[in-house]
Amino acid sequence: MSANKKKNLEQDKMDSDKESSSSEDDGPHPDAYKGNEEIQVDFEGRNPLDIDFHGIRQLLQQLFLKAHINLSQLSEIIIEQNYIGSVVIQSEIDEEEDDELCDSNVIFGITSVVNMMSKRSSKCIEELHEFIVEKAEKNASEDTFEQFKTILNNVDQHVGFLINERFVNIPAQISVPLLENLYREIKRAKEKHMPYDFKYYMIIVKFYRKKGKKNKPTEDFYSNQEEEIICKEAQFSFEYSVEHEADSGMSGDWLEGDSTMLPFRKVVLFESSRLSDLILTIKDYINE
Repeated sequence: MSANKKKNLEQDKMDSDKESSSSEDDGPHPDAYKGNEEIQVDFEGRNPLDIDFHGIRQLLQQLFLKAHINLSQLSEIIIEQNYIGSVVIQSEIDEEEDDELCDSNVIFGITSVVNMMSKRSSKCIEELHEFIVEKAEKNASEDTFEQFKTILNNVDQHVGFLINERFVNIPAQISVPLLENLYREIKRAKEKHMPYDFKYYMIIVKFYRKKGKKNKPTEDFYSNQEEEIICKEAQFSFEYSVEHEADSGMSGDWLEGDSTMLPFRKVVLFESSRLSDLILTIKDYINE
């Protein structure tokens, strides 16, 4: 597939709740954001291009926050292997629509995979490797830490770093065609004896934990709904807090009356042979 060929992805809509307005004279300004607005946007996917660099880097930044990883170099790797992965852009729109939404350079999502073994000589992949091992040592059980360290250090079995990032409030339905397309691209690359014959996939998942009272159970909310399924099917995983790395908008009360949501990351390893079944499970789960 050429780098600029559009992929046949089903179109989705970005939905948040419907805006409720206040009629009180002393209430907030009528144009103030209340977290209940609805915006409808049609999306499509295509291969990454050079013009997507800043958009991809921005999406990676929301995943890694203040981690010492060269995200510019990682973005370049994703673009260089433009036969693998998709960026999500807005479909063609009417000229009368808002200019801010019509910016063709805006990247709403990125789904791709990077080989952590074949790209190990790249500084950003070495930094990613060290970052994961350090986090596992501090936050995982002893057995899980040893498993991560062993798997990530075994040069004979390749690990694919699965990237599945998008803007908040873009619905999970869009993940199905993106993951299905990625699976087909990986399969074609393997048939051509390219370095995409993975033994494991690793993904870093964003989620938030409701701050509960002492001795009471908490509740987790996943930024990308489909990743809850991936976490449940994980062979090995651990989590770590990013409360002190995220800005106040991510860790405090999101809307008036909301409970405090603490930001976390979960690092998940699962066998590559399970990816196809995982995509089917995600599809069924989302369509329920």
